[in-house]
Amino acid sequence: MSEQQTTQSAGPWTQSIRLAFYALYALTLLAAAGWLFSNIRQIPADSRAVVLHFGAQQRVTEAGLLLAWPAPVDDVVMVPAPDRVIEHHVTALLRSADALHADMRDDDSSDALAGSGYLLTGDAGVVQLDISVFYRVVAPMAYVLQGEHVIPSLDRLVERAAVAVCAARDLDTILVARPEMVSGDLNVAQQRERLRADVQHNVAQNLQRLAQSGSGLGIALERVTVQSTLPSTTVTAFNAVLTASQKASQAIATANTDASLIRQKATQLADQIRQTAQAQARERVAKAQSDTAMVARLANSHHDPDLLARIYRERIAAILAQAGSVITVSPKDDANLILQAAGQKESPKP
Repeated sequence: MSEQQTTQSAGPWTQSIRLAFYALYALTLLAAAGWLFSNIRQIPADSRAVVLHFGAQQRVTEAGLLLAWPAPVDDVVMVPAPDRVIEHHVTALLRSADALHADMRDDDSSDALAGSGYLLTGDAGVVQLDISVFYRVVAPMAYVLQGEHVIPSLDRLVERAAVAVCAARDLDTILVARPEMVSGDLNVAQQRERLRADVQHNVAQNLQRLAQSGSGLGIALERVTVQSTLPSTTVTAFNAVLTASQKASQAIATANTDASLIRQKATQLADQIRQTAQAQARERVAKAQSDTAMVARLANSHHDPDLLARIYRERIAAILAQAGSVITVSPKDDANLILQAAGQKESPKP
């Protein structure tokens, strides 16, 4: 009786252990099945799968159903399809966060921060380049082999190309630093347009050299976008210079206008003075000719001997009319004429 009670009392524990064992067994089977079929998957249309068998490169599978042994027997690495273009923004050429904070604080204590994100041009200028690269994965095995080193290597190649291209140009052939040169030099504008092509060509050449040396990244460069800017402090200085140049040009234009008005007024005044002088000269010449007409006639009086006598008779009456009294004496009369001056008496003259 006691043995039966013991069996009955142990029954629920035994059943619980048995159920737990069955559940653990089922979970183990499910985990084993999940592990066994873990590398059976669907590859998307924009991707490819590189299968590594015990770490060795085995095969590349295109889009579709992938059948492979589970890890660690087979490792499956997904890579982009060959027609998929990937964009990468090269942030290594930009100013670091510490440098931006230093700019906001106007802190020039660190030379490293002061030069961070700047490139030196051939004429000792400073420029900033914001570059984005677009590439495709053309060699999946090499891409997987390089792994996490692909992006850092690409950044270094772009940095090298940017340094080389900027060092071979002056500031005006990289961006419009002086607007007055755009219309004056077409060659400068053409060199500015070739900047992006030169960066792309330099990066593509370096990628080809890496592939020839057996250290290829497995990518092919499609295109490069380059945006060139000046440092903020330089932009402020250039704006100040441009403003000063515009003000100087405006002042010169105003001065030229004022000078033109003054010159026009001076010309008009000179013409007026010249015309007045010419009129006065003609008037004086006419008056002089009128005043000397009688003298000229007298000079030619040998043709008319009685001219002088007639002129005397014509004008003597007007002259004598202006006198208070007139005493006439005949030149043939031998009488004596006594003239009395004021305050004294004249003695008779013989």
